[in-house]
Amino acid sequence: MKRGFKIAKGWENKNINLPQRKTISSAGYDIEAAEQITIPPLTKIKKPTLVKTGIKAYMQEDEYLMLVNRSSNPIKKDLVLANGIGIVDKDYYENKDNDGHIMFAYYNLSEKEIIIKKGERIGQAIFQKYLKTDDDCTTNIRTGGFGSTDKNSWK
Repeated sequence: MKRGFKIAKGWENKNINLPQRKTISSAGYDIEAAEQITIPPLTKIKKPTLVKTGIKAYMQEDEYLMLVNRSSNPIKKDLVLANGIGIVDKDYYENKDNDGHIMFAYYNLSEKEIIIKKGERIGQAIFQKYLKTDDDCTTNIRTGGFGSTDKNSWK
């Protein structure tokens, strides 16, 4: 197995569609919301809203998955990704906390609630290669899920 998507644990019987590219020249795989969710305005809540996808991604040792916003979201819905882009590392796949479940963190810049419907395309995912420096010597192993590297949940 080189790279691809699978349904995350707990989402197997919830009619989740695996991401697909829309054209032969598309770089990104369109990702859908796994359930309906309301994203409150930023003025009402200061934390981003996590939009669940019900999927996880596997990839090669020297790859990561880049999560990007749909180009229409900021213009049509006033939705922006809280982190600009998301990075899903190879070792996030099947982690013990959440099985590698991918989520998009959105801020709603409008003054009204935004409703995302189940099955609505919310973002794109692009597989990328990365390089290491000559003196790279990291030996830590991920043991947690979403945001775990900030919580020292690695050994």
